[in-house]
Amino acid sequence: MELININGTNLEVRRIEAAGAAADRAPLVFLHEGLGSVAMWRDWPDQLCAATGRMGVVISRRGYGRSDAIPDVRGAPALRDGRPSGRLQPDYMHREAWEVLPPLLAHLNILQPVLVGHSDGGTIALLHASRHPVAACVVMAPHVIVEDLSIAAITQAREAFQSGGLRERLARFHADVDGAFWQWNDIWLSEDFRAFDIRAQCRHITAPLLAIQGVDDPYGTMAQIDQIAAHAPHTRLLKLPDCGHSPHKDQPLAVNTAIGEFLAHLP
Repeated sequence: MELININGTNLEVRRIEAAGAAADRAPLVFLHEGLGSVAMWRDWPDQLCAATGRMGVVISRRGYGRSDAIPDVRGAPALRDGRPSGRLQPDYMHREAWEVLPPLLAHLNILQPVLVGHSDGGTIALLHASRHPVAACVVMAPHVIVEDLSIAAITQAREAFQSGGLRERLARFHADVDGAFWQWNDIWLSEDFRAFDIRAQCRHITAPLLAIQGVDDPYGTMAQIDQIAAHAPHTRLLKLPDCGHSPHKDQPLAVNTAIGEFLAHLP
C-alpha cells in the first residue's frame, strides 16, 4: 500500500504486479463501490489481473479506506485549505471522474487504462470514459439514474449502520468509518440527488464497454445497464441470475470469464 498526494489529498493506492503480465497491455484500474475501499476488494483484483495478464492499480477514494478523511462530512459544503469539506454534492461522481482520476492516472503514468468499476465506481468509470481516453471500460452494477428501489435499499443500509451491525463490519476497512458511510448515504438520500442522470454522458463513450448487472441486485434494476446500451449501442451486456449487487463476489466465474473474453483482443 502507498499514499499518493493528488490535489493536496493523500489517496490510498495498491499496485498489482501480476506474474507474467505484459508491460504493453493496458493496466486494470479498480474503482470501488459507495462503501468500498482498497481492502474491501479482497483478492479479486489480483485474480483478475492474473487471469487477464495485466498489471493493476486499486484505489480508495477520499474518505474511504486509508485515504484522507473529509472534514465535517455531514456539515455544509465548504473549502478548507483549497479542498472540499462537508457534505458531498450531487455531482460528486463527476468530480471524481473528471477532477481526481485524471491527475492520479497521470501520476501513475497510465495513459489509457482499463477501468473496472463497481457501483459508484462503475458510474465514475463511465463518466471518465465519456471525456478521457481509455482502452476499455468494465462496469458492474453501475448507476446511471436513480431508482426508487435504490433509495429503499440505501435507506435500509442507514438503519443497518445505526443499529444493525453494519458499522462494526465496515470499521475493519475504513480509518474513518462514520465519514465513509455518511458521505455516501447522505447524498444518495438527499432530494437534490433524485435528478442524478448520466445517460447523456454515456453517448460520448466510444471505448469498448462491458456492463454487468445481477438480476437480484437490491440497488438497481436492469434499466441501469439497458439505458447504458441505449445510449452507447456498442455496449456488451451481461445479465446474471442468482446475483445481487456484487457480481464479482456472487458470480466470480461468470464475471471473470466474461471480462477475460472481453479483454482478450484489446490492447
